[in-house]
Amino acid sequence: MCGVCGFATAGNNIDTAVLTRMMDAIVHRGPDDAGMVRHEGIGLGFRRLSILDVGGGHQPMSGEDDRVWAVTNGEIYNYQEIREDLIRRGHRFRSHSDAEVVPHLYEEEGVEGLSKKLRGMFAIAIMDRAQGTLYLVRDHFGIKPLYYAMTPAGVLFASEIKGLLASHLIRPEVDLSSLWHYLSFQYVPDPGTMLQGVYKVPPGHFLTVKEGRASLTRYWSVAFNPRQDWTLPELRETIYTTLKDSVRYHMMSDVPRGAYLSSGIDSSAVVAFLREHQVLDTFSIGFAGKHGEVNELTAARETAQYLDTRHHEVVVTAGEYLSALPKIVRAQEDPIADPSAPALYFLAQEARRHVTVVLSGEGADELFAGYPIYHESYALRPFDLLPPTVRGQVGKWAEKLPTGMKGRGYLTRGALPLEHRFIGNAKMYSEAEKMALLHPDAIVTNDPVWVKTAPYYDATRDLDPVSRMQTVDCNTWLPGDILMKADKMSMAHSLELRVPFLDVKVFELAATIPARFKVANGTTKYALREALRPLLPKVVAERPKLGFPIPIRHWLQHEMRDFAWDLMQTADLPYFNRSTIQSILNANQKTLVNHDRKLWTLIIFALWHQEIVRSDDVSTVCEPSQIFEEVHP
Repeated sequence: MCGVCGFATAGNNIDTAVLTRMMDAIVHRGPDDAGMVRHEGIGLGFRRLSILDVGGGHQPMSGEDDRVWAVTNGEIYNYQEIREDLIRRGHRFRSHSDAEVVPHLYEEEGVEGLSKKLRGMFAIAIMDRAQGTLYLVRDHFGIKPLYYAMTPAGVLFASEIKGLLASHLIRPEVDLSSLWHYLSFQYVPDPGTMLQGVYKVPPGHFLTVKEGRASLTRYWSVAFNPRQDWTLPELRETIYTTLKDSVRYHMMSDVPRGAYLSSGIDSSAVVAFLREHQVLDTFSIGFAGKHGEVNELTAARETAQYLDTRHHEVVVTAGEYLSALPKIVRAQEDPIADPSAPALYFLAQEARRHVTVVLSGEGADELFAGYPIYHESYALRPFDLLPPTVRGQVGKWAEKLPTGMKGRGYLTRGALPLEHRFIGNAKMYSEAEKMALLHPDAIVTNDPVWVKTAPYYDATRDLDPVSRMQTVDCNTWLPGDILMKADKMSMAHSLELRVPFLDVKVFELAATIPARFKVANGTTKYALREALRPLLPKVVAERPKLGFPIPIRHWLQHEMRDFAWDLMQTADLPYFNRSTIQSILNANQKTLVNHDRKLWTLIIFALWHQEIVRSDDVSTVCEPSQIFEEVHP
């Protein structure tokens, strides 16, 4: 696990000091080592967290003749097979690092062939000196972040936005179209960010930069292809062996490793498979106060006792949670209004005291259909029998019912087609609410939120509703929320987090599961639960999903009430109508109306604006004359 950064310019050499500042800004991603290489207008910078080949894995790494150089963040789990094949083809290796296969494989296969062969999590930058080309490659699911920015000086890239800002070549300014979509999703969907001119390389893509021009190419995409000939016994056995194999691959490490453990089946299965190979440290989190109904500690503790792990618990108070929020938002870099993100911050902090690598259960819900909302398509089937005009009238009538009235939500959602109803696992503000919330000067687009998900629905017209919803989640919610917070919260503590459910081999299997084995018998992840029954106690296999349950509603009405009011009334937020914000604050104090997540979305944006946009640390922007060094013939 490391951090990468660099640039590509057309006809100029950026001063080494710029690259050094970028590397220094991401030192937490790699406190153990650093390196850089430059050739003409391309520079690569690297910070290393030593995991494999601790003594010999220095980067950047080159191929056979120094024509190709690469820096790699992440882990290539099938590197040993690739390495052996490359040796048979005549390649010579200087280390035992997984990262060294990257430049050699590029020499044989090119960037697209390389991208398709790698099994792992990665953000890679490749400099081809002969072509004068920079390639930026992001893994299949977007486990590792990779940002870039187009500037007058050239293209900048980094594992984190703070690496780009440290260059002093861009000014942090709010992208208003991203703000519009953030208010719906609670994060900025790919490829955008909340900063003007800063973008993510999307999952399954590589960016080519040559002669000052950049172009994106997709090398892989999420594609569900259910097989109706599966029997449940066949699926059970295949899922079990495939996951066991993936966990074995994800164990690759020369440093201590552990695992997160919640109350659910996903992390419990990962721990159980790991426990077959090693004595294991496990980590769980809960919250102090009268929140027993939302704590997972007791259930996780019972699982840890069953699996005989060295178990560690973190209990966080509202005060600790609130006190850490500013630095957590700085670590997130882009606003993510998921209340569980700070929980991951505290969990990673505790884990890093004991291990350098942790495995976790992210991705299981998206691949195996674990979210409760996936039931909805079955519950709303009666609406499919209505003519579109009648369905629309039902929706208009339902909207006139009092907010909070029983049945109103069912009628409102049922009146909408799936394409307009489901944009992922979070939907904060409606289109009308955003129009009322935003100042007119901050509304630069009124595109409905579903324009972001329309391409995924268009590509899945022939699939069942659950597979279509999974496709949307895998392309939006998974990289934009789940994986982004997992990476940023762990790397804030120099901790490598691995996700064995998000393995290309696991996905190839999960993609073939028919709907009847995804949501069945009143439960989600049905096939996965059935497959893992021999591994875990019955109560774990059957326990409904909780995620990281945070008592945010209670806190905003009690311990965090004054903080929320003060922040919303004093923050420099010219993008919003103050009167609307005041209405949300007032409504959230009424127990019949739950606006906690809407309010939290505003709180996180306000803190982000203070920490990123208004921060003195990123206010300096260099003049062109300050960033180029003289190059004499």
